[in-house]
Amino acid sequence: MKHQHFDVGTAGFYGAYWACAGGSDCAVIAMIGDDPEDRLARSAAKWLCGRGVNVLTMSPAKKDYGHHNYPLERMEAAISWLKANGNKKIGIAGASTTGTLALTAAAMFPEITLTIAMTPSDFVWQGFMQGKKDGCKEWPVEGESLFSYAGKPLPYMPFCYQHPDYWHCIAAESKRTGDMVNSRKLFDDSEAAHPIEPEEYIPVENIHGKLLLIGAEDDVLWDAARYIHRMEKRLAEKPHECEVETAVYAHGTHFVFPEGMLKIMLPVGAGLFVRLAFQAAKQFPEACRQTRQDIDRRVSAAIHTWASTE
Repeated sequence: MKHQHFDVGTAGFYGAYWACAGGSDCAVIAMIGDDPEDRLARSAAKWLCGRGVNVLTMSPAKKDYGHHNYPLERMEAAISWLKANGNKKIGIAGASTTGTLALTAAAMFPEITLTIAMTPSDFVWQGFMQGKKDGCKEWPVEGESLFSYAGKPLPYMPFCYQHPDYWHCIAAESKRTGDMVNSRKLFDDSEAAHPIEPEEYIPVENIHGKLLLIGAEDDVLWDAARYIHRMEKRLAEKPHECEVETAVYAHGTHFVFPEGMLKIMLPVGAGLFVRLAFQAAKQFPEACRQTRQDIDRRVSAAIHTWASTE
């Protein structure tokens, strides 16, 4: 697939633009993968282009999964470029940490009128980095949030475990449960130690257009189902303009990707990979597959309706 690359120094954001072969005046900012041109990002772009929209894949930096004080001005720059280049409608999609980023950006920038958040949290948390440090693969960054704006970190929930206990907690839980990654205790313990302050919640009531929230009860990275239900309650209590659709499944794990997208990412053994990654998928493989199939239908329908409505 042909694409156009963008760097922060010249464009104000790090990403890659993939034009829909059939032509479109709608674009989705997709934050899937550690790099805007890696296998996951390319697969997401191919799947989304197949739904008749242009795609701008984005990430913090080259092959960088860490998120700490990610400047939301980059989203502003990306939106401006998309609008200046023939896109009348802007959507955003993210999964896991970038699901939270999608919600935060959509709540801040009204130009975004389609928001697809898979396994998001309803609050901003402390920033983190990945790599190698004192035998740890991930660690929190002191004094930094996931995101920043105007040079200031957004209010955030601090983790109750700092380096190196942060990683030791994740590693111990992953070993105990047999999951590839299990950080649910980290999040549950942190929220218990630091009840989330009002300013740390994402003001989802400010989101415009269509809002699609997706998660599973058996998610072991964090309690995505509880976070989505809290957003439902928040929207029921606050005036809002968005049309919200929630999909919380009993089985689906943290990998709640549309089935078609996952098959592009992993043409052979997609289901096997998920089963190897999470014990819940090993125990309920068919239920997880049906979840991904339903997500495929929901996301495809949401994109089609959004793109085809004046």
